Amino acid sequence: MITSLLEEAVTDVSAVADKGYTGFVMAMIGVALCVILCGIGSAIGLYKTGSAAAGVLGEDPKKFGKVLVLVLLPATQGIYGFIIGIIASSTVAVGLTLSQGWALFGAVLPMAVSGLLTGIFQGKSAVNCIYAVGKQESLGGKLIIYPAMIEFYAILGLIISIMLVAVV
Repeated sequence: MITSLLEEAVTDVSAVADKGYTGFVMAMIGVALCVILCGIGSAIGLYKTGSAAAGVLGEDPKKFGKVLVLVLLPATQGIYGFIIGIIASSTVAVGLTLSQGWALFGAVLPMAVSGLLTGIFQGKSAVNCIYAVGKQESLGGKLIIYPAMIEFYAILGLIISIMLVAVV
């Protein structure tokens, strides 16, 4: 399919537009960006929390259970992006018009942007909480609320994207 599409695109660009490939391409770019940006946000957040946890656990390995949840919190944005990718990809089809493709692109954008940013900022917040747990272990349960408040905005992006994809 891709080979014939490329051959047709080279010989007759208007035929490709008439068949709805332009909308398909825009929709696919949106879905891919959502999954990629959420994954990047999670990866950066996990890099930061994992590094902080390694430092704390190097001094006291018994604090593993206390820091584990804080380390894993930024991973949820990658999961949310993946969920939106699955939901949105079910509406992607070759016959999409350009406006439908842009509509799907816009529908996944809230999750893409919120997943990227909240993953990074949640990781930064969790790092400071991990360091605090390293100094005073009893704070572990209380400190989880701070990075969890950032999670709320990732969840809002998830909900909005689900609602928008449902209307496309």
